[in-house]
Amino acid sequence: MEPLEKNNDLGHQETAENVYRSVRVDPAIEKRVVRKLDLNLMPIVMALYVMSIMDRSNIGAADVAGMSKGIHESNPQFSWLNTIFYIPYVLFEWMALMWKVLPPHIWAFGCVLVGLGLAATLQALTVNWKGMMVCRFFLAIAEAGYGPGIPYLLSFFYMRGEIGKRCGVFLSCSPLATAFASALAYAITLHKQKLAAWRLLFLVEGLPTILLAFVAYFFLADSPQKARFLTEEEKDVARARAIRQVGQESESRVGSVSFRDAVEAVMDPKNWLTALMYFSCNVSFSSLPVFLPTILTNMGYTSIRAQGLAAPPYVLSFILCIATTQIADRIRQRGLIIIILSLIGGAGYVLQATCKGLAVRYLGIWLSVAGIFPCIANILPWVLNNQGTDTKRGVGIALLQMVGQCGPILGTRLYPAKEAPYFVKGKSICAAFMFLNAFLALVLRRYLNWQNRKFSVRESDFGAVIGGDGKQEVVAVENEGYGFRNIL
Repeated sequence: MEPLEKNNDLGHQETAENVYRSVRVDPAIEKRVVRKLDLNLMPIVMALYVMSIMDRSNIGAADVAGMSKGIHESNPQFSWLNTIFYIPYVLFEWMALMWKVLPPHIWAFGCVLVGLGLAATLQALTVNWKGMMVCRFFLAIAEAGYGPGIPYLLSFFYMRGEIGKRCGVFLSCSPLATAFASALAYAITLHKQKLAAWRLLFLVEGLPTILLAFVAYFFLADSPQKARFLTEEEKDVARARAIRQVGQESESRVGSVSFRDAVEAVMDPKNWLTALMYFSCNVSFSSLPVFLPTILTNMGYTSIRAQGLAAPPYVLSFILCIATTQIADRIRQRGLIIIILSLIGGAGYVLQATCKGLAVRYLGIWLSVAGIFPCIANILPWVLNNQGTDTKRGVGIALLQMVGQCGPILGTRLYPAKEAPYFVKGKSICAAFMFLNAFLALVLRRYLNWQNRKFSVRESDFGAVIGGDGKQEVVAVENEGYGFRNIL
């Protein structure tokens, strides 16, 4: 990599807000850096996210496995076990910015060990509904501090054109974890043991989370420049990538939040539209893993078979999460992908709400799962794609989560027992929100396209930065500078 130098041969007066640098990086070394990041960073955040998803969504499987009898809960009380999770989850979404305030390995360790691991494991020891409510409350605080901020953390390491695929791989862990949790619950409830099946389920899924917290503490890198798995030459390339991404070295990001950028992010219509989209998706996203075993049981299947049938649709969703985010990165058309997926998910709910046949209703479940999870996987990177600085990305993610996570408060109360076995109202509401999500994606896409046309007009009077090899090069392309375009 050649030294970073200011280029003042633009023929225009250079200002503090518009500084272009010529950065040339060996593509082979850059490719090696990205590969090492994938091999050393992604497995850790994915493993932790799998456990967090399992710990938060296993309440439905535990209820089918006998928890309601064990803690003497009523159906309204079970609904509150789901609702209480999302109240602190919404209130503490601002903690996504803590990935920037504290070293990531310390923040991850605290969230996963103190919150996720201990709160999830202690659910196995509860003897009444009040104790379970307390565990779910603290589990939600820890989850708010860890999971929602991971896409933000990934933006410290990856470029705009790389982040979508990594978010897709990371978020695909959600349906994968749900599929694994369903299969695990099936295996546990299938075999008789002295310990109640629902208690064993909480233990088996909670204890490994505690162990993974120590893995995060010792092996999670705080930034590419501090990654022990990169050579000095590779760290130089990572530094150049950081400057191209945000206009400064990523090593200086921790502990620094720009108030001006935060205000601009709050006032940005893009962030409010994606937040409303996230709300719409989350109405369905939150209720499906929790109530799917119950839905299948009301379709006439035994509790054991319902656990088994809940797993396969999530495997398809896992594949689609990875495939759609990668396609969106490649064609730079994330909005179109979200629109298509939203229509598929909405159609699935329509089939469930209007049809009586078991095969058609089960097909509807497949379509719903195939649409909802990949939608979420594409909405999150869409926020990161179109924000230029670390602070804007952090505030965008926090706003997305604070508004979006109000959706589960509604979603987790859509399937009261009195509306069994078809739950027509709940499924109709979920279908409506998925179609609303498609409409919002269309509106946002048109707004981003309008902004891109404005950028083109604004840049018509500017020249390009010419590198020593004769190619046009601009560092701040990712930072809303020359050449910046929203991903549609």
